[in-house]
Amino acid sequence: MQSVFITGASSGLGAALARQYASEGAQLGLLARRGEALDQLIASLPRPGLHRAYAVDVCDHAAVQQAADAFLAHAGRIDVVIASAGVSVGTLTEHAQDLSVFARVMAINVTATAATFAPFIAAMKAQGSGRLVGIASVAGIRGLPGAEAYSASKAAVISYCESLRLELKPAGIRVVTITPGYIDTPMTRHNAYRMPFLMPAEAFALRAARAIRRGDSYRVIPWQMGVVAKLLRLLPNAVYDLAFANAPHKARQSSTDKQPLP
Repeated sequence: MQSVFITGASSGLGAALARQYASEGAQLGLLARRGEALDQLIASLPRPGLHRAYAVDVCDHAAVQQAADAFLAHAGRIDVVIASAGVSVGTLTEHAQDLSVFARVMAINVTATAATFAPFIAAMKAQGSGRLVGIASVAGIRGLPGAEAYSASKAAVISYCESLRLELKPAGIRVVTITPGYIDTPMTRHNAYRMPFLMPAEAFALRAARAIRRGDSYRVIPWQMGVVAKLLRLLPNAVYDLAFANAPHKARQSSTDKQPLP
């Protein structure tokens, strides 16, 4: 039986991945801020008594460590850790109030990824196996206007996972970077622009689980966005700038909106 730990599991990609792994018979440790949503998700899964919920903010690194320790004690081993917690919001550097939003995006999307992996590495080294999975985005391949924080954070996830992959390969640990295109989740439903190759979250989760099982180092899902991503990498800056100068912007968090980022 696989033992799988997933952050950002209360909705979106994290919840879809939880449903996918539960359907395969895995025992799950699910972490997110919204405890009630986690409990509802677990109640809907096969063999709900097998799984554990941890109502924790991924930016509280000590609490993440405690949740990881508790799940390791419950499961006895760890096979897959997926750092799926993430936030997407538009930022513009010219607005001073966006700097705090920028810092929060980096904390959730990048630093929390490392904080999620760190508690499990010793156990994986002792086993001589395991998968650490970072969730990036095609937005991390080239910078997009109006998405400075999001693009920068996902580019950082890609580079971070690559560094970690090289470090941990001799220990038998695979580091997998999953790079989604547009996936139908509550996060993308806020986008007020056309999203090519939009994929249902369940279809994404199935393909992601297959890539993780294979131990792929890097996988763009859906594959059509993988083709687009390769082309974007090849474009000279002048051509890219011309093509994307007027690209639609992500909505900024209003300076009057006092709600925390998701």
